[in-house]
Amino acid sequence: MSVDFRNWTCEAIRIIEADFQRSADTHLIPLGLPGMPGIDLYFKDESSHPTGSLKHRLARSLFLYALCNGWLKPGAPVIEASSGSTAISEAYFARLLGLPFIAVVPASTSKEKIAQIAFYGGQSHLVKDPTQIYAESERLARESGGHFMDQFTYAERATDWRANNNIAESIFQQMRHERFPEPRWLVSSPGTGGTLATLGRFARYRRHETHVLCADAERSVFFDAYRTGDRSLTLDCGSRIEGIGRPRVEASFLPSVIDAMAKVPDAWSLAAMHYLAQRLGRHVGGSSGTNLIGALLAAQDMVAHGESGSIVAILCDGGERYATSYYDPLWLKQKGFELDPLIEAVRRCAEEGVPLPEEIRSLGLRA
Repeated sequence: MSVDFRNWTCEAIRIIEADFQRSADTHLIPLGLPGMPGIDLYFKDESSHPTGSLKHRLARSLFLYALCNGWLKPGAPVIEASSGSTAISEAYFARLLGLPFIAVVPASTSKEKIAQIAFYGGQSHLVKDPTQIYAESERLARESGGHFMDQFTYAERATDWRANNNIAESIFQQMRHERFPEPRWLVSSPGTGGTLATLGRFARYRRHETHVLCADAERSVFFDAYRTGDRSLTLDCGSRIEGIGRPRVEASFLPSVIDAMAKVPDAWSLAAMHYLAQRLGRHVGGSSGTNLIGALLAAQDMVAHGESGSIVAILCDGGERYATSYYDPLWLKQKGFELDPLIEAVRRCAEEGVPLPEEIRSLGLRA
């Protein structure tokens, strides 16, 4: 490594660390469950990061990991395969370092996300077949002399799961003065699987009795891979809940750190998203609805077994990115979603304790 390259790398790391010090931690928001009075539910609001989503943490870690491995070079482009949110955050960090950025995204990605990538100086390379974003990213990196960041491989190893203000450490610090300071469940949906790996590893490392529930999307292989142990499973379509659910089992998905899983139909994810938005007074993303369903399943299980305690779920991003899709009545009608009855069912579960239907499958929960 030349002296100039070493100096550039050190300066790039300093810039990212300085940016981190300027950013406050994200909020922990309580959401009352009147129908389950012994259960305290909280949402870790990752939408308050500078780039508006949970993926800001991942992008920072991926850039630091790539820099310390000597993979990034001055002036060479950074390429990422993404459904949008990771690409937005990586475009932000690439701009901090003065690096070109290319996001390889499914053509179905919301136009709001495409606009945000462009706002941070990134280019969007649209791919019609979402299963081909990996191969296309590799091709672009090879032909441009750039670096394919590959979040789906490196997410679980780029984050320091032991400390360094990762999302798990932040949650436990913020819960210290609550009624039930040690959560019974942590709930997250899988995109790369990296957040779940951090949550599960940290809980074990600190010897907490906390369990981790993974709430998977309808069009995704993670649930069946967890159920069968078969990592070769694939789908020929992408997830309709942007940011989560994958057509293949990603390298960062570690079933061994997960204690339970749920398979949430897309209509239920969107219904729960709308209910959560009503409760919070602002729009949230579809994956937050998926996580709410997972949290309600965990709460039901605790109530059924006479347990009290706390649950923390991840609020992955804000809903501004989905104004022309999940929050557009015409879009919902065109996609065949009739949400009103399901929104009412979510409300009745949270506020009256009425169980969710069995069509929402779960593994590892006792109820």
